[in-house]
Amino acid sequence: MKVVFIGDIVGNVGRETVKRLLPWLKDRYQPHIVIANGENAAGGRGINAAITRELFEAGVHGITMGNHTWDNREIFEFIDDEPRMIRPANLPPGTPGRGYTVVKAGNKELAIVNLIGRTFLPPSDCPFRKADEILSELRKQHKCILVDFHAEATSEKIAMGWYLDGRASLVLGTHTHVQTNDDRILPEGTAYVTDAGMTGPRDGVLGMERENVIRKFITGMPTRFQVAETKWHLNGVFVDIDEATGRANRVQTIRVDEDSWIPA
Repeated sequence: MKVVFIGDIVGNVGRETVKRLLPWLKDRYQPHIVIANGENAAGGRGINAAITRELFEAGVHGITMGNHTWDNREIFEFIDDEPRMIRPANLPPGTPGRGYTVVKAGNKELAIVNLIGRTFLPPSDCPFRKADEILSELRKQHKCILVDFHAEATSEKIAMGWYLDGRASLVLGTHTHVQTNDDRILPEGTAYVTDAGMTGPRDGVLGMERENVIRKFITGMPTRFQVAETKWHLNGVFVDIDEATGRANRVQTIRVDEDSWIPA
């Protein structure tokens, strides 16, 4: 099974980039399933129903979230009824939505799991114990499993990769918006990347207008961040999974920007 994961989609620039590049990605990588992190898709904070439909209509099969899941209150109106969207599974019991699901496309099935880290992020339940709980159930029926670990600290993400080696097909990090150059297959067959990167404005600061971010660093004063309107880039991950074993055959980071992309 071939899977493409699109790194954190930021604002309108990110959404338009996904719509522009998905046909190219599908031609180049021939993915059976496309997953994207959408927690910044609505103006850099959260997601709404219209944008969710927009991403699915563009060809995304499943959406993961993160610490900005609840920034747009409209999500409370539809997250319980949208089985293709997941939020971090280790949020407290009773939280709306679901932390994992099975995405289907044609005759292919991919289980996807969303977790959030605890280092430098708001309090949550232990992601490692929650991963144990979820994977013990999923692995009874599914071999192909993708885990999006939305976390700040690289050490926490690397630890999760090793912890899940042999139990997930792909463990990748999101949240920092900066793609890491450490894609590899771990000894027990799990593909791993510390951070998939972001999709959206290339020349901002993590997708935001750089002038305001710089001003905040210099002055320390509260500053309103706005999604930048610059040239785009798309970051993501491609993985080829052996459906018989769930082990990764190949993993590769994807990095394309407006200056280097050549339309088909």
